[in-house]
Amino acid sequence: MAKFGELISSDIPVLIDFYVEWEEENSDDFHSVLRDVAAALGDKAKVIKIDIEKNEVLANALRIKGNPTFIIYKDGEMKWRQSGTQDANTLINLVHQYV
Repeated sequence: MAKFGELISSDIPVLIDFYVEWEEENSDDFHSVLRDVAAALGDKAKVIKIDIEKNEVLANALRIKGNPTFIIYKDGEMKWRQSGTQDANTLINLVHQYV
């Protein structure tokens, strides 16, 4: 949890994808979406994936129910949150609002 606090307190936006590994294996398209987002944002933002099953305490603390769930943090504050798949352009545009 302490590491998570350090991670989200960044002065650049942090896009976090909370996912379940067994579902990700079936979705190569989704991996490419996050790669595209990370490439487009470069050093203007961080893109991080967190496995819900390996981080149950954190997922429960944040009440992560849907998979995937995306959250954008900046300066330790949650700026945006949504469950369900998103396309790369949507995620890029959302993060740009907080750059």
